[in-house]
Amino acid sequence: MRVVDLMTTDVIAVAPETGLRDAARLMFRNRVSGLPVVDPADHLLGIITEADFLRLEVDREEGSLTEPYEKVGDVMTTGIVTVDPEMAVAGAAKMMCVQDIKRLPVIDRDDRLVGIISRADVVALYTRPDEVIEDEIREDLIRRVLFVDPDEMDVSVRNGVVTFVGEIGTRTEARLVEELARRLDGVVRVESKLSWRLDDT
Repeated sequence: MRVVDLMTTDVIAVAPETGLRDAARLMFRNRVSGLPVVDPADHLLGIITEADFLRLEVDREEGSLTEPYEKVGDVMTTGIVTVDPEMAVAGAAKMMCVQDIKRLPVIDRDDRLVGIISRADVVALYTRPDEVIEDEIREDLIRRVLFVDPDEMDVSVRNGVVTFVGEIGTRTEARLVEELARRLDGVVRVESKLSWRLDDT
């Protein structure tokens, strides 16, 4: 699955001239922890997050502010990590883990903001119903990819655990169906009890 398949496209963004109080209200009202900052053409300039407000409050309390900050552009974070819409979700998830960030702005080739992918979006993959996963395995993977009759084997999915039982044509097909199922969104583990008529390895 690609980032474009999972990202949120209805993104709440602000301009550098947006007041800090207005940005804070938007974040609170919409229950988001960060807002992309864009120019009039939707080019991404930065992001303002809860962490920026926390730093601002610490500096204000410690008296280290050299001037009053009133606008988003004064405190926003620049040089942020972004992703391409065509990137695999696994790649975006790895970036969030390595960089320890909660969300990634998604930009097109012209550096325009087209969406946001967050940790919550990735977590949502694991909420896919078992029956949806099973149907995808039977119809998309077994029938359309391997060109095998799904009735040749028993497929069951319970709590994200896929179990294959039965006999398939070749050992390569058995390995392939296991590997492809393992890569499906929402699959936690694959248990294969498949046998094969021909060992083609």
